Amino acid sequence: MIVSLKGILMESHPTLAVVDVHGVGYEVLMPLSSTTQLPAIGQEVKIQTHLVVREDAQTLYGFMSTAEKELFRILINSVSGIGPKIALNILSGMTVERFRLAVSSGDVKALSQVSGIGKKTAERIVVELKDKVGLTFSGTLPSAGASGAYSLSPLDKSLADAVSALMTLGFKQAEALTAAKAAQAMLGAEASVEELIRASLKK
Repeated sequence: MIVSLKGILMESHPTLAVVDVHGVGYEVLMPLSSTTQLPAIGQEVKIQTHLVVREDAQTLYGFMSTAEKELFRILINSVSGIGPKIALNILSGMTVERFRLAVSSGDVKALSQVSGIGKKTAERIVVELKDKVGLTFSGTLPSAGASGAYSLSPLDKSLADAVSALMTLGFKQAEALTAAKAAQAMLGAEASVEELIRASLKK
């Protein structure tokens, strides 16, 4: 298994990169979220990889963060009907944190907006991954600057931070998420984390 490549970036395209490792060029398929983080052509780069071996091909998939690689593996190994191509579409269409939030909240609409995913597939993703990814792989909610290369939008970050605080106070994740979303809908997108927590506790 090739788990990473470190070499000189030879080519860079929206969903593909070619890396020269000691004279050998490796073609790596990547999500848009990763290729936008690649350095300039001719610069050194390190890419985390996952090798998929089939009878007719050996394909390398690459990622610029551990979080993306983990999610890719979970998608192709845990959700029936999701292969590498659709998994890359998901990572290209939303950040890892946004995906976690969508799964936790059962946001089928957001998931079905990704190319290649219909409503039924989105519903299957929620059912099969809710206990595996939720809002985070480690059991704690992501925050701005968390590993994974992406930060939540201000709206999602406030919601995630409020849910994290409520869980610390003893709420179950589903209860905390429902309460925080209701508070955010009532108070508006500009509500602070503290205001969301207070409103949630009142409910």
